[in-house]
Amino acid sequence: MQSLIGTGVAVVTPFTVNKEVDFPALRRVIKHLIDGKVEYLVMLGTTGETATLTQDESLKIVETFFEEAEGKIPLVMGIGGNNTASIVKKVEDHHKRFPQTEAILSVSPYYNKPGQEGIYRHYKAVAEASPLPLILYNVPPRTSSNVSAETTLRLAHDLKNVVAMKEASGDLDQCMRIVAGKPKDFLLLSGDDTMSLPMISIGGKGTISVSANAFPFQFSEMVRSAIDGHAEKAQQLHYSLYQIMKLHFKEGNPSGVKTAMALQGICENWVRLPLIEATEKLAEEMKRLVNELIVSK
Repeated sequence: MQSLIGTGVAVVTPFTVNKEVDFPALRRVIKHLIDGKVEYLVMLGTTGETATLTQDESLKIVETFFEEAEGKIPLVMGIGGNNTASIVKKVEDHHKRFPQTEAILSVSPYYNKPGQEGIYRHYKAVAEASPLPLILYNVPPRTSSNVSAETTLRLAHDLKNVVAMKEASGDLDQCMRIVAGKPKDFLLLSGDDTMSLPMISIGGKGTISVSANAFPFQFSEMVRSAIDGHAEKAQQLHYSLYQIMKLHFKEGNPSGVKTAMALQGICENWVRLPLIEATEKLAEEMKRLVNELIVSK
């Protein structure tokens, strides 16, 4: 899965002031990311506020991605949840409608708090139903359970279409155990923007980023530089982005990154409840950093 090496972007869903999906803005966002030279886009992930979208909205959003991307960039589909049978059905239905999708990104089941055997069997069922490659996603702060390194490796070795893990546990020791025991072609991807550079240094092959929505060129150049062994350039870019990456999550995601995008005129910063828009105070904190990054591009 060479197409998944580098920077993927968990793309935001722009809304109007009336909280309707802003499809013209979504097209601008997609173009902005393609022009920013990221490697691939993730549709309907957590950052896309997918939990607040209707089925019809979700379908129209995916159709918009394929229309706007026009084969210029690989597209990954986010399909996750805590009902295994439902996820299996959604994966099968998506492939019938959009077989050109590059891969499926599927978050570990949340709320139910399954044990490791339950997590393994869940992903095994999804992988066996999916004609597409599967990216696992471990994000304990959101799911209240951790996918252990041992479970990740078991899935990677047992199921040929399990091709990557998006790791957002923040546990570098766990990540190193994955790198040490993984199949040759299995990819470790960072699920935490500020951890992208450290993850690559221990053997990761990229990231699925939130911050790259606002700064695709700088972020993807940082990741490419790190992967290519240009440590000094990668570090310079990492630290030029470090403060704004922290601010993106200060008041929640995607409220923060949408504010950075609004400051650049890419889309508005509206979000749907239960999330709320970032404060003016955060926008003021961001302004100088955003302007500096625009100038340095």
